[in-house]
Amino acid sequence: MEENNFNENKNFEPSKTVKATGGTGFGKTVLLPFLCGALGATIVVGTCITVPGIKDNIIKQLVTVNNTNSSENSTNNSTSDINTTLISLTGYSETAIGVAKKVQPSIVAITVEYSVNSIFNRTSSTATAKGSGIIISEDGYILTNNHVINSSSSSNNHFYEISSANKITVKLYNDDTEYEGEIIGTDKQTDLAVIKIKKEGLTAAELGNSDSVQVGEFAMAVGSPLGLDNSVTAGIVSAVNREVSDDEGNKYKTIQTDAAINSGNSGGALVNSKGQVIGVNTLKLSGTGVEGVGFAIPINSTKSIYEQLIEYSKVKRPYIGITGRDLDESLAKANNLVVGIYIISIEDFSAAEKAGLKPGDVIIEADGKKITKMDELNEIKNKKQIGDTITVKVKRAGKDKTITITLQEQP
Repeated sequence: MEENNFNENKNFEPSKTVKATGGTGFGKTVLLPFLCGALGATIVVGTCITVPGIKDNIIKQLVTVNNTNSSENSTNNSTSDINTTLISLTGYSETAIGVAKKVQPSIVAITVEYSVNSIFNRTSSTATAKGSGIIISEDGYILTNNHVINSSSSSNNHFYEISSANKITVKLYNDDTEYEGEIIGTDKQTDLAVIKIKKEGLTAAELGNSDSVQVGEFAMAVGSPLGLDNSVTAGIVSAVNREVSDDEGNKYKTIQTDAAINSGNSGGALVNSKGQVIGVNTLKLSGTGVEGVGFAIPINSTKSIYEQLIEYSKVKRPYIGITGRDLDESLAKANNLVVGIYIISIEDFSAAEKAGLKPGDVIIEADGKKITKMDELNEIKNKKQIGDTITVKVKRAGKDKTITITLQEQP
C-alpha cells in the first residue's frame, strides 16, 4: 500500500464510529427479564432506604455481612486482599463536581454550516453539524476534530454533495454570544483541526500527561453531545494504547473509556481526576447491544500536530515516495522473493528516487531493524524529521544493497 496510507432534514451530527454486531436472542430471553427484575428490586430498595430506620438496619447488615465475609476469607485464604470496607461516595462526587467546574469553562460548543446539493434535482440547501472543542490558548485557539469541521468526513450520505464549511459558530461556557470561528488548519490523518475566535482572556484547558494514564483511573468526558451544551459524563479509563479504525479506514492509537461519548462530543475533552485534559474525544463503538465503549486521541500525541497547524496551517511530515506491498512467507516463496516490502512504484523526484531505490527492490531492514510491513517502515520514518536520513537494506537481484534516504516533506 502507499506509504501515507442526508435526507431533507438539514441537521446532522458528525461522529466517528466503529461498528459492532451481535445477536438479540439472548437479550430477549434472558437478559431483559433479568434486568427488569433487577430494576424492580432496585426501586424497592431505593424506596426503603429513604426511611431512616430501615436505612440504618440495611447499613448494619451490610457491615455485618462484610465483616463475616472478611473473617471467612481470612480463614480460607490468609493472603486474601479483598476490600470489605464500605466506602462513601462523597469523595467521588466531590471529585466529579470539582473536575466539571474546572474544565467546563475550557470547552466550547461548535456549530458548522454547510451548503448541501442534492445529486437528483441539483437543489441547494443548508445543513448544520455540531461538535465540541478545547480551548488551548487564552487568545482564542481551539483544538477539535477534523471530522467536526471538514465536510468530507462529516457525512457518509452519497446522495448529497456537501461544500466546505460556510460558517463556523462557537459558543463559550455560560455565554450566549455566538463567536465566528476561523479554520486555522486541518489534518485528516490524525483527525485533528484548529480553529480560532476573536476573543481574549479565555480559560485555556490544563493539559495532562496521557503517557501516564492508567487503566481504571477516573475519566470524565466533557462536550456537547446531541447539541446538549456543557454536558459531562463520567467513568473510568478502560484501556490505553487501544488501536482502532474509523469507518473511513484511518487507524488511531487511543485511550478507551466507558464515559459516554455521543455525536457532538467529538472534539471535546476527556479529563482526569485533576481536571487535566488527557484526550480528545473522537470515536465511539456502535452497534446492537453496544454500550459504554468510546475512544479519545491521547493529548500528548496532539501537541506537535496543533502546533504545526497553528504555525503552518498543515502538518509537515517526512516522506520517502514509494508504493509498496507486504510480502509474507507464502507470497515471497511463490514469487521467488524474500520476506519484506516489495516496491511496486517510486514517485518522480521523490526522496526514494534520488536515493536510488528501484521498483522490484524488497526492503528487508530500516535503520538496522528487520521489517516486513509498510506499517513498520512508516513507524520508523514518522519518528524522524524532514531532512533526516533513514538507511534501508534491500534485496535486489538476489544481492543485499544498503541505501541511505534523505527524507523530504510530504507533498
